[in-house]
Amino acid sequence: MEGFVIPLCVLSLLFSILITSNGVDTITTAKSLTDGETIVSSSETFELGFFTPGASKNRYVGIWYRAIYYKEITGTAVLWVANRETPLFDTSGVLKLTSQGILVLVNGTNDTIWSINASRSAQDPVAQLFNNFNMVVRNADDEVKAENLLWQSFDYPGNTLLQGMKLGKNFLTGQEWYISSWKSDNDPGEGAFTFVLDMHGYPQMFLRKGTADYLYGSGPGNGLRFRGISDSNQIFRFNYDLILNYDLNMEEVYYTFDVPNASVATRTVLSSEGYVGQWTWVDQTRGWISMARAPEAGCDMYASCGSYGICNIVNTSMCGCLDKFVPVNPREWELGDWSNGCVRRTPLGCHEGGEDGFVKYSAVKLANTRNSSFDKRMSLEECQTMCLRNCSCMAYANLDISEAGSGCLLWFD
Repeated sequence: MEGFVIPLCVLSLLFSILITSNGVDTITTAKSLTDGETIVSSSETFELGFFTPGASKNRYVGIWYRAIYYKEITGTAVLWVANRETPLFDTSGVLKLTSQGILVLVNGTNDTIWSINASRSAQDPVAQLFNNFNMVVRNADDEVKAENLLWQSFDYPGNTLLQGMKLGKNFLTGQEWYISSWKSDNDPGEGAFTFVLDMHGYPQMFLRKGTADYLYGSGPGNGLRFRGISDSNQIFRFNYDLILNYDLNMEEVYYTFDVPNASVATRTVLSSEGYVGQWTWVDQTRGWISMARAPEAGCDMYASCGSYGICNIVNTSMCGCLDKFVPVNPREWELGDWSNGCVRRTPLGCHEGGEDGFVKYSAVKLANTRNSSFDKRMSLEECQTMCLRNCSCMAYANLDISEAGSGCLLWFD
């Protein structure tokens, strides 16, 4: 699968902000935030306040890169929105912190527009904008640790993923982490598209429209990168970790990434049109540039060639069948309709005691892992033996290709 670095037009999400910075990074029970004021992280990188997106007249509370820090940039995108589904219709909004540790956004008539659910009751709470862009509520005297936080914005992502954030799920609490598109540049409400870490089988990232339609898949990770992302594609090519936390029961699974150079501002955004794009700030041009986006036409689209099909965009006909397979419907295949995919030319002999073998494929994006199982301790040889013993096993691969390779990934049915 060929990679790409395709420039996009720089995201033209303009917004208006009335800024009177109070010079601190906190909101307390004694000090609320009114429209026209902001709080700023101690590094002066991020700012929280009220804004109006695009051509809208509505007001929202959001977090963005601070303009002064990024050489007086203008028109940058908002990174997180509190009241994305419930806008204010004027500038009367006030963001308050109650003595119970609840952040509340109220309008001019003191009606609640938006509020948080804290994990437990508070004692002397404070809301603070951290240097990693995370807005948290904590007890003022508590040591700053994840387990001490009463609430954090990182648990409720918008359309943007930054380093340190998670995609995945905590199975003990039910907390899910995913990004969702805005409805439009003028409306930050949750749109039609989501980018999620799918936990059925071995984890893989999917772009969805609605609840069931897969538009793009990263493929499973291989210890170095996601298999569907080539070396020239910069999306998720930083120091990524796919965290699988287990004891007797699975606790949480999530993807996160770090940027080697912390001074580089990089964000991954899911657009309202359904594209996952990576944006990086460039000092020389004083603007955001697009490093890559997905999906593109052709092989990036999920299941382009159907079951047991293989896609190569450089071929005259981008879809073909895997070796020993033929099109389910040759006539449709000739007409460029590959949706029904391919079928085995000769059925497997496993159930009749036959000796089936394997055909090796290299440098390809692997199949959907929803019907898969994995073992991080097995070798590739043990993986092959395990697959041969099970008539419903269709394929196998290493989980991790770094160094000598390790782990086993099995596909079924």
